[in-house]
This record gives sequence, structure tokens and C-alpha cells, in this order.
Amino acid sequence: MAKIQPLPASSSSPSSTDDCQSLQLRGEQVYTVWMKSLVFSGNGCTVYGADGRVAFRVDNYGCRGGRDVFFMDGAGKTLIRIQRKSFGMFRRWEACRYFAGGEETRPWFRVHKARSGGAGAAVTMNGCGRTYSIDGCSSKSEYKISGAGGEVVAAIGRKQTASGVVLGEDVLTLTVGPEVDHLLVLGMVVVCGLMNRCM
Repeated sequence: MAKIQPLPASSSSPSSTDDCQSLQLRGEQVYTVWMKSLVFSGNGCTVYGADGRVAFRVDNYGCRGGRDVFFMDGAGKTLIRIQRKSFGMFRRWEACRYFAGGEETRPWFRVHKARSGGAGAAVTMNGCGRTYSIDGCSSKSEYKISGAGGEVVAAIGRKQTASGVVLGEDVLTLTVGPEVDHLLVLGMVVVCGLMNRCM
């Protein structure tokens, strides 16, 4: 299985923004997101953990921006199914979790672009009514996820090497705070990739 070399802890910040730095001060998990599939000629993304090993992946065998995408762990076990729903000009994405007994019948969360026509998207959790916002999700390489109170719970930006070299737009660093479900955040990142037709 593919492996990348992890960066030293001091250089794991996705960017120099205050949002990412404040997440690091509170304690967080850092992932490397490569917007490429491990499957030759496939569409998707690969998520590496801090140890440099594949933690999660999306391998979309259909066309780029497919209607049905499966988010898997490193071993290929499906964790989330993401579907694009289209009703005329209104488009949204629904994510259902997978458990040992199969797929949940009700969506875990829904994502739709902000009605204001800006660069944001709104995320609604099923059942609990909790909401998140994705600010700047129209950007392929830099955006943040905030809770209902405006607190930043995750931030994504272009990855830098230990010497400060910024890598390509398809190699990103995702910093996730400890107060949010990491699988939920990773699901949102996949939806942003689908919105931007990166996978």
C-alpha cells in the first residue's frame, strides 16, 4: 500500500492563517489529502494519516463528479456513501453511513451551496439539527469548516514541505480540531471535491 513520509510536527500546519494555528494550539489531527485516486485512470482522492499510511480513500470508477461515491477506509471497507441529488438548478449532496448491518436508510448529513450565491456551503446533520458552514468551498485548495457558533473546527490548505516549499494544488493538508467527528469532516471534504469536480 502507498505510503508518504510524514512531516515533523512543527511543520504540519496547512497554512499560516490564524484559523489553522488556533486549531493546532487546541490539539488536532493532521491529514494529507491527495486529490488523486490510487486506481489507475480512476477519479477520487487519498487521505494519509500522520504516520504516512493510507487512512481513507475514494475511488470513483465512473466519470469525474459522479452521482454515487463511496468513502472507504484504507482497507477498502465502505464508511460513507455520498450521492448527488439534482432538482433543476438546486443541487445537494447526501451522505449515508455504513455499519456492520449495511447502509443507514436516512442521510447522516446534507450539503447544499449557500443560497446567497457566495462561495460557501451549508451542512445540516440529520436528527440533531446541528449545522456547519464551509467557507470558501468553491476554492479547490483552501477553505475552512465552522460550527454553528462560528468556531473553526477544521481547515484545509496547500501542503508545505519542511523547508517551506508549497506543493501542487492537488496535495492538501487537512487540520481537524478535537471537538468534531473526523469522519464527518472528511466526508465534507469529499463533497467539496465533488462540488469542484476534483474527483
